[in-house]
Amino acid sequence: MKNIHTILILSTLILTGCYRYDEPEPDNEGKIIVLMYHRITSQEAANLYERSIENLKNDFEYLRKHNINVISFNDLTVIKESGKMPAGNSAIITFDDGDYSWFSLVQPLLKEYRYKATFFLWVHMIGRNSFMEWEDVEMMSYYTLEGGVHPFNFGSHSFSHAYLYTDRSKFQDFNEYNRFLDYEFGESKRIIEQHIPGKVEVFALPFGDGAGDENIISAAERNGYKFIRTSIQSTINVPDQDLFQIPAIPMLDNTPSDAIWYYLGI
Repeated sequence: MKNIHTILILSTLILTGCYRYDEPEPDNEGKIIVLMYHRITSQEAANLYERSIENLKNDFEYLRKHNINVISFNDLTVIKESGKMPAGNSAIITFDDGDYSWFSLVQPLLKEYRYKATFFLWVHMIGRNSFMEWEDVEMMSYYTLEGGVHPFNFGSHSFSHAYLYTDRSKFQDFNEYNRFLDYEFGESKRIIEQHIPGKVEVFALPFGDGAGDENIISAAERNGYKFIRTSIQSTINVPDQDLFQIPAIPMLDNTPSDAIWYYLGI
């Protein structure tokens, strides 16, 4: 009898709205955008692939204003293993080639915002023309935040910045082509690792050439890489993203900061 009374009371409470079940929290899983920069200039940009320091700061302000969390490539592994996208939107900041502006302009701004970034080196050009010296790479890579975190990570943009897929027809056979790939992946990695703490595990395809090609991915894997950043213009929307086909958005001279909004759908 007591059980019947309890059921009747609960039924009345539910029907009258006096009893409420906890609603499931809304799904607020975000997206991840990988931003691709090249040379940064203190003046007006001289070509499409340059971006002014003023616009770079505007980009960083945009990330801060919209609470976009800046993460690293290693975080993608954690996300993939968890099977769940992080709450809110995130960004990975990357720079290609190795221009000295990274040391003189980009580094101070990143420190001001306390942002992480990954820098992809065109190894053959380091120490030449307007590129950084290896001493600059060392100073940046060994910079440490609280807790021993190195916010500035260095990856490879190959040794010679060749077309890894398109140039395959230049080689006599598959073995010769594989030796070429191993040199571009392996030699660049070996040289960079002489100047940084830790390992080189991230590769950015020169010209975005060869994204998704199985021979290029195999070469990356056998040379110890865990990630390939492509030039495919998209965002990471699912936790099981192929880490050897990571998309990116080029931030060019004429790219407005709110292009980030367009891709993330803020």
